[in-house]
Amino acid sequence: MLGDCKVMAMVPVKDIKTAEKFYSETLGLKKVKESIAGISYESAETQLFVYPTPAAGTAKSTVATWEVPDIAKVAQELKDKGLQFEHYDYPGATHEGDVHVWEGMKAAWFRDPDGNVLGLSQAV
Repeated sequence: MLGDCKVMAMVPVKDIKTAEKFYSETLGLKKVKESIAGISYESAETQLFVYPTPAAGTAKSTVATWEVPDIAKVAQELKDKGLQFEHYDYPGATHEGDVHVWEGMKAAWFRDPDGNVLGLSQAV
């Protein structure tokens, strides 16, 4: 039923203008639609919807992850823009700087201005 439908990440934020600057300028996402409900961004063939709510930043897990071809390069580019990366102690993971490494996968996490956890991943 839903397997043939596109899915969209939904990211709660407190201040839509601060979020707009972060998602457009820092992350480089293209704004495709803005309404009273929030802002839709395009990322490859998918979309991310940022919407204002008092519950923003309360999730303790990742709300969206981008699959990237070179995680070390993307992580460094984001770090150069002032982002700080999260470091976790996951069983079986090693670290290459800010990147967590497992057999077959690399991942890195950072937070948006509201504290939402966002991620990068790369299959290896």
